[in-house]
Amino acid sequence: MNAKRTPTTPADKKKRIEEMNQRIEKLAEQLIKEIEKEENPHLDIPIRGSGNVFFDEKDKKIRLGDKVARRYLFNVAHARRFMQTLLVASYVKKDLLANDLTATLRDLYYAKKHTIQGTKEDTIDEQKESDIAIVDLEVALDSFRERLHLRAEPKGRMAGPMKVVDRVRDKVDTIDLERMGSGGWAVPSIVEQIEFKDVEIEYVLVAEKNAIFDRLNEDGYWKKNNCLLMTTAGQAARGARRLLQRISEELKVPIYCLTDSDPYGWYIYSTMKYGSMALAHESERLGCPDMKFLGMSTSDIEAYDLRAVTIKAKDVDIKRAKEMQAYDWFKAKEWQHEINLFLDKKLKAEIQALSSKNLQYISNNYLPEKIKAKDFLP
Repeated sequence: MNAKRTPTTPADKKKRIEEMNQRIEKLAEQLIKEIEKEENPHLDIPIRGSGNVFFDEKDKKIRLGDKVARRYLFNVAHARRFMQTLLVASYVKKDLLANDLTATLRDLYYAKKHTIQGTKEDTIDEQKESDIAIVDLEVALDSFRERLHLRAEPKGRMAGPMKVVDRVRDKVDTIDLERMGSGGWAVPSIVEQIEFKDVEIEYVLVAEKNAIFDRLNEDGYWKKNNCLLMTTAGQAARGARRLLQRISEELKVPIYCLTDSDPYGWYIYSTMKYGSMALAHESERLGCPDMKFLGMSTSDIEAYDLRAVTIKAKDVDIKRAKEMQAYDWFKAKEWQHEINLFLDKKLKAEIQALSSKNLQYISNNYLPEKIKAKDFLP
């Protein structure tokens, strides 16, 4: 099976860069006109708080609402964020898009951090400020970070019977995910240029933890079960989430998720499936609505006799579970049952608890049994 997506060409990339340049220039022209009219220059920034987020029941994605905050240059409360957003826009246009280069979030922080002439004030104190300014620019331009040629540190690994073609400027690499050794292929932050080739997989298994990926990879699980293995190393990075969405939509294969049996593990699953409140503006390209939750669930603790290797839930776990219970995207009766069971038992279990039976129990018993029985949560 091969992906049907048309390969990315240099012309496609050039067109995307031109489009992004035009959006930044349009924003700049609006500010110049306001200055020429002696008006207070402003930016319209969609509000990203929980009060402007809703669950789209039809598309099964968390989305950003239509509330907008107007940020003015000549406003003491707004001026700093206004300036930082324009610093990011300048760096993106002049340094990155103009030279067809990408930079890390940390690169941008150091490139734009300096003391304003004639003052003791720095443009940016901590990277958190420049990171927020990047998101402000994303939503102001109705775009996303990767289109601005900005990337985070790579996070996530993959292995399995598939090849990926990675095109970076004039360099084209074909990577065989069957031949990546014990470490697997590191998922890049920007994955729009990735193409899928020689796809032989029947499904994708996403593990929250590196340790589980390593266990399954060492056991040759992907060879025996003809699947693609992936670890997100905790909360999934945007590159990993985007790649999962592309695999789901372009390759049309099932995607199963494996996390610890606790509210935080379950929420990691939900962010990959539905998107997140913090990145609701990105759900269209990050959500993977067809993903299924394979485990671990609270029900698994009894079903697999794991009570002796459970962990007592803390107050913070119980508080988180109650919050999740109220989320629209956890309203399915199956999830309400699991959350109620957790609140009743007040017990957590790590995926590694299955090792109490034997080291390869997860590979030889737990996963094959659950997939065969279609023992999933929505």
